[in-house]
Amino acid sequence: MNKYRSHHCGELNKINVGENVLLSGWINKKRDHGNLLFIDLRDHYGITQCVVDKKNKQFSDLESISLESVIRINGVVIERSEDTVNKNLPTGGIEIKINSYDLLGECKELPMPVFSDQTYSEEVRLKYRFLDLRRKKIHSNIILRSKVISFIREKMIEFGFLEYQTPILTSSSPEGARDFLVPSRLNKGKFYALPQAPQQFKQLIMVSGFDKYFQIAPCFRDEDARADRSPGEFYQLDLEMSFVEQEDVFKVIEDLFKSLFEKFSDKKIKDNQFPKIKYEESMLRYGTDKPDLRNPLIINDVTNLFTRDDVKFEIFKKFVKDGSIVRCIVTKNTFEQPRSFFDNIDKWSKEQGYSGLAYLTIEKNYKAKGTIGKFFSQDSIKELMKITNANEGDSIFFSCGKLKQIEASLSLARQKIAEDLNLIDRNVFAFCWIVDYPMFERDEITNKIKFSHNPFSMPQGDIKKLDYKEPLSMKAYQYDIVCNGIELSSGAIRNHIPELMYKLFEIAGYSKLHVETKFSGMINALKYGAPPHGGIAPGIDRIVMLLANEKNIREVTMFPMNQNAEDLLMMAPSEVDESQLKELNIVIKKK
Repeated sequence: MNKYRSHHCGELNKINVGENVLLSGWINKKRDHGNLLFIDLRDHYGITQCVVDKKNKQFSDLESISLESVIRINGVVIERSEDTVNKNLPTGGIEIKINSYDLLGECKELPMPVFSDQTYSEEVRLKYRFLDLRRKKIHSNIILRSKVISFIREKMIEFGFLEYQTPILTSSSPEGARDFLVPSRLNKGKFYALPQAPQQFKQLIMVSGFDKYFQIAPCFRDEDARADRSPGEFYQLDLEMSFVEQEDVFKVIEDLFKSLFEKFSDKKIKDNQFPKIKYEESMLRYGTDKPDLRNPLIINDVTNLFTRDDVKFEIFKKFVKDGSIVRCIVTKNTFEQPRSFFDNIDKWSKEQGYSGLAYLTIEKNYKAKGTIGKFFSQDSIKELMKITNANEGDSIFFSCGKLKQIEASLSLARQKIAEDLNLIDRNVFAFCWIVDYPMFERDEITNKIKFSHNPFSMPQGDIKKLDYKEPLSMKAYQYDIVCNGIELSSGAIRNHIPELMYKLFEIAGYSKLHVETKFSGMINALKYGAPPHGGIAPGIDRIVMLLANEKNIREVTMFPMNQNAEDLLMMAPSEVDESQLKELNIVIKKK
């Protein structure tokens, strides 16, 4: 028998009554009833109630021992009386009568109680992450993460993929987020970069003749933290396939996600076949390329309505003449909502830094009330209803401004209004594909043309007939998969033609020499017979976050950094010895 335990703390039941057992774990709770002391002993697997009476010579010792100390208990399994059974625990029908105990690891005063549901600051939780991870909810999240990764591996192998590992130390890339740089000791003045993604390597694997690759890949990006993004590092399911089109990639991911989300959640998948939404349509209808399709509200463009003579809302009309647009959101059957509902939405919009939302409610005989209802004729209300599919009793919120501003404003407003009206079904996963991304976009600050997405993507259409003089009209075989308003992954069919790659990079301001310098390995390989290929890389952290019903990615990550990319537990980043810097030929410039 193992000297620490014969059973774990989630295992024993009435079948074991009368057995002598050894249990080891943490003291989760204690309840002192004078002559009896009850101890909830916890390990990775569960909780078992233990009891000792005052006649036991170790009673006072157990009475004084602190919570979260680690002990070993020797005792006998006894059946609980019917009125003391705990139906919330698998072990709730029994308890252990303690004969003796041993202290294995004493716990000093806790900075945060493990057994409590009380909330604590991020600083405390991350500094004492080893205690935070003992808490039931986050402990369960980390277990879920492990099971999800194991399941993904099994499914990918079932789909005919093989797992390969790509290098961690590689070269810096000029695209994407900032790289984490690693100085080379042997090559003075030169640096490795930690990979933002295995992008080039997985394409090289396809050029090498392997057909289907996957990896649970660590990725490193020096970028700011967000609720759905960890600073520093994260993991993704990285995959690539040869001789495929866009639909082939979609099938793999849809099959994987349907089986994955059905296994690890009781929520329903809204659409068996994930909808495909063109990028331009998504930006128009939802104001974002990450739409939450649980939300039924749709955005409509009504700019032309404000060019009519019988629409007298002069503020909007003036802005439209100056090049602004007007878009709106229809809310069904909201005519009975109090004035405060509409005013609060308007107030909220202004608090977000936007100009607010005008509104009207459609009444009988094509009349309207609300802040701007009086400015519309009956004919213009008819036209408004036709454009938006609005009906009598519906209310409409309007926003006017420049395109990017309106998209951002109404995207947030659409979600806010839906939440206030309780329109979002929390019991479904609503997946969709966003497709037909533009190959290029114009930088709002520099006015220069840049890649809008992955620079290694294949443009759509006949390659021989591409119009390089109109790059902003080019569409690419680029796609995102989105679930409940969260982008899970970007992907693309890759550009495997070197000369085409040179031309596209030239449009974005990169010379042939620059491309050959920064992407030498891949561009050289493509010259030696590269197959058409494509792939995608869903984020593991975001998948688990959705399955665990968490809003912050740090709740599903074992040892995350804080918002400032600091590891408060291990105190990283940290200063290093002068001798280490000297060896690397690095001098720290003091301010």
